[in-house]
Amino acid sequence: MLPAFVLYLREGLEASLVVSMLLASLHQLGQTRQMRAVWTGVALAVLSALVGGIVIYATVREYDGTTFQTIFETGTYLLAVALLTYMTFWMQTHSRTLKKEISAKAGAAGSGFALGLLAYTFVGREGLESAVFTLAFAFQTDGLTLILGGLLGILAAVGLCFMIYRLGYRLDFRVFFRVMGILLIIFAAGLLSNAVQNMQELGWISIGTTQLWSTAHILSQESPIGDLLHGIVGYAEAPTMLQALAYSVYVVLAGAFFWRLTRKPQAPVAAPATSSSTLPVPPAVSPKQA
Repeated sequence: MLPAFVLYLREGLEASLVVSMLLASLHQLGQTRQMRAVWTGVALAVLSALVGGIVIYATVREYDGTTFQTIFETGTYLLAVALLTYMTFWMQTHSRTLKKEISAKAGAAGSGFALGLLAYTFVGREGLESAVFTLAFAFQTDGLTLILGGLLGILAAVGLCFMIYRLGYRLDFRVFFRVMGILLIIFAAGLLSNAVQNMQELGWISIGTTQLWSTAHILSQESPIGDLLHGIVGYAEAPTMLQALAYSVYVVLAGAFFWRLTRKPQAPVAAPATSSSTLPVPPAVSPKQA
């Protein structure tokens, strides 16, 4: 449940920030009549991601226990690792210029259709990533726990957005996305380890298959706690040498790069900052203006 909660909290907050910035930009440009097109694009993006994810999951479940499912799981794990890594680093490198980029694209969009397509693209990217990650986590845990974690994450993201844009709450986005990034790197390492295990079982990789240890008698991977740790940190009761190596190398390399990226010294500024947040917070849009 925790991976789904963290994932949907981060993705939900990021999507909400993008939509809020887009609406604020339209308000500043005097194009409030186009806000309906933005909400239409958001709704279509969420619906597309939801329907697509359900269809793919239901199709794959028909091949439960077959080689095809294992192959599909492996591909999903690897794609999820790539997307998790990309989005974690992308947000860190674009956080300071995100509002400017969104404002420029909103100003360049000359019609309601273009603005709706812009919102669909922004939110659709988050929805696509969430769908892939959900599929990857669905192969590791039961559906009810996954759905509960996702719903709680979405509610938490909506609550944070309400506090930020309606109550004036100051969230330190730099710290928030740094913590989320560290957690997602750990989740990605676990997915990579699972992908390696599947490829060894399929016979695609024949090296590093020596079992390092077995803790099944202490903490079974099938037990509630073992299953929880498997989903959160990639716990394996009997990991192979290559599994452990892939996990360790990914955590070290991705963690070192992420630390370097987040610890990069900033250029001196003329005046001290007045806000603790890294991402610029656009003005709230009142219901009457929307």
